[in-house]
Amino acid sequence: MSALEQEQFVADSLAGAVDDDIVAMADYVRAQFDADSVVAVLGYGSCLRGVSTADSLIDFYVLVRKPSQVSSSAISARACSILPPNVYYAEMPYQDRTLRTKFAVLDIETFGAWVGAGTKNPYFWARFSQPCSLVWAAGDDERAQIVGHVRQAVRTMFGHCRGVSGGDDLWQRGLVETYRTELRAEGPSRAGEIVDRNKEYYRATGEHFDDVQPIKAQWFLRRVQGKLFSVLRLLKASFTFTGGADYLSWKISRHSGVEVKLKPWQRRHPLLAAVYLLPWLLRKGAVR
Repeated sequence: MSALEQEQFVADSLAGAVDDDIVAMADYVRAQFDADSVVAVLGYGSCLRGVSTADSLIDFYVLVRKPSQVSSSAISARACSILPPNVYYAEMPYQDRTLRTKFAVLDIETFGAWVGAGTKNPYFWARFSQPCSLVWAAGDDERAQIVGHVRQAVRTMFGHCRGVSGGDDLWQRGLVETYRTELRAEGPSRAGEIVDRNKEYYRATGEHFDDVQPIKAQWFLRRVQGKLFSVLRLLKASFTFTGGADYLSWKISRHSGVEVKLKPWQRRHPLLAAVYLLPWLLRKGAVR
């Protein structure tokens, strides 16, 4: 289909309704930044798939206009430019409970570059080829810019899917390959669950992006590079993600069945805890 039809499909997908508590949390996160710095807030993850916000963190991507607006710390902002995104944690009271969020931050130009077909690491284009929601945008121009970048993410991912399979399982096969480039608690079956839960979306995506050509990739090399990136991102996040050690242990236990009990010193020093626990988690198969 034409670029215009693809953009309309993406725009419609991003415009899906989200619960009021997710909107409230997005507004709270956006308020942490200077008034004119935020371009958009994208929601993704389990809370958009029906998981209660009382049982999980709400996942957001906050896109800002300039790299310097990612963080008040020049060092942290520079680190995001080298290895995006920066990841933060926030919580707020809402009605009779507490909402919690894990939100990633990067500038819009870097986001656009990392979803392109020339980017070998799938961290961004694999995520945003999946169903997500544009919870807030600064205006119509910014909304159109996000639609264009997400369209490119879908094109990049679909090309890689076609590069690994020509059958009906191409989305699942593609997701499995991208998952293997990260340190993840979820097993290979996770890709199939995501596709099964969103069958209509993936069917329609295949129809709208039928002009995309297969992209052949050296997946072994991408796995090596991607896992290194994952380790570096975890180390970087340990400086910004308050409560991150408890969150990671909860997520690993939830998805792998391997119980992770943190000691007090590991909560105080998440960077050392990550280095200490990673070999044990790999041996247990809790991360892959």
